[in-house]
Amino acid sequence: MRSPHRPLDPHSGFVIDTHELGRGAGGMRRLARTVGAPDDLGIEVIAVPPGSPIDLDLMLEAVVEGVLVTGSATAQLRGECVRCLTEVSDQIVVDLTELYVHPGSEADEEEAGRLEGDLIDLEPLLRDAVVLDLPFQPLCREDCRGLCSECGADLNADPEHGHDAPIDPRWAKLSTLD
Repeated sequence: MRSPHRPLDPHSGFVIDTHELGRGAGGMRRLARTVGAPDDLGIEVIAVPPGSPIDLDLMLEAVVEGVLVTGSATAQLRGECVRCLTEVSDQIVVDLTELYVHPGSEADEEEAGRLEGDLIDLEPLLRDAVVLDLPFQPLCREDCRGLCSECGADLNADPEHGHDAPIDPRWAKLSTLD
């Protein structure tokens, strides 16, 4: 997350200038843009690859308290199946909704983002929405059989794979009797 003392970079794809909306309620602006994904946008087993395109489709609306941002973000996911470790590739579409309040507003700071001048930073909103929507245990397919616990063979490729059950050492001498 961004340091509160470092100013926003207006050239970042995630920073939006809301100046043209004005401070009065009622102004609206549609915004569609593609930005490169930030680093670490995901969890250990599945994530949006850094630098990959994220398509933003947003509506900015001036309200009394500040600017209401609604819309969606679409991105590609890459990771690995938690059962068989093969590559998983998918697309994620998340809904975005956040109220960004003007400095000095009486709106609850816990419930809203803050405008910095006329600038909004969408990255924290996007990060929260994507991470919360990711599958906790991604699978290559719902019926993935995983790997053999004894030898690591892919059970999807060989469903009949198996091993002879080991003989309990306490009964091993009995196997020599005819």
